[in-house]
Amino acid sequence: MNVLRALYSKFGHLFSALAMATCAAWLTGCAPLVLSTALGGALVATDRRTSGTQLEDQGIEIKAASRLREGIQKGSHINVTSYNRVVLLTGEATSQADKLVVDQIMTNIENVRSVVNELAVSEASTLSSRSKDTWLLGKIKATFLDARDVQSNAFKIVVERGEVFLMGIVTEREAKRASELAASVKGVQKVIKLFHIISEDELNRKQPAPATQAEPDRSSDK
Repeated sequence: MNVLRALYSKFGHLFSALAMATCAAWLTGCAPLVLSTALGGALVATDRRTSGTQLEDQGIEIKAASRLREGIQKGSHINVTSYNRVVLLTGEATSQADKLVVDQIMTNIENVRSVVNELAVSEASTLSSRSKDTWLLGKIKATFLDARDVQSNAFKIVVERGEVFLMGIVTEREAKRASELAASVKGVQKVIKLFHIISEDELNRKQPAPATQAEPDRSSDK
């Protein structure tokens, strides 16, 4: 017992430090989970699509991935993006026949309003090309965030082989500004606009109402 006391007296501070570090690491590990949940809720709340349309878009992409695995030859590289029930197809199909098959598959999915088929008939893009597209996407998103005159999360951005596809429910003013911002990023080859244009009045109606401060309870003053 005396030996244990002596050891604790000499090394007890180390055990305490280790315990504090472990606790801090655990708390730090939990923080991103809580933060991502909060941010996710905020993005959903500010999305200009209705909650029902957001769910439909998610369902379309899930169904598309499943059906493409069954109906398309290996070697194709196909990305499916659904926004406001408009399906954008990007990537590469191994043949013109496959490109048409993909188009037909998308058209037959429930809730799809229209299909924009931008598939190239060629070999699948290289890992290097896809990495460059990912880098460009990050730069464009950062440019949108830095801009003071656009709401960055109102846009869906897709980059394929240096070409930028912009989707969103936006005004003419926002569409023009977003196109200018995307085109200003070095490495962008082309900007394709696939917007649903609304008026400024419609935009104002879609904006979330400002939070109202609750009136103080004055019943205790009587």
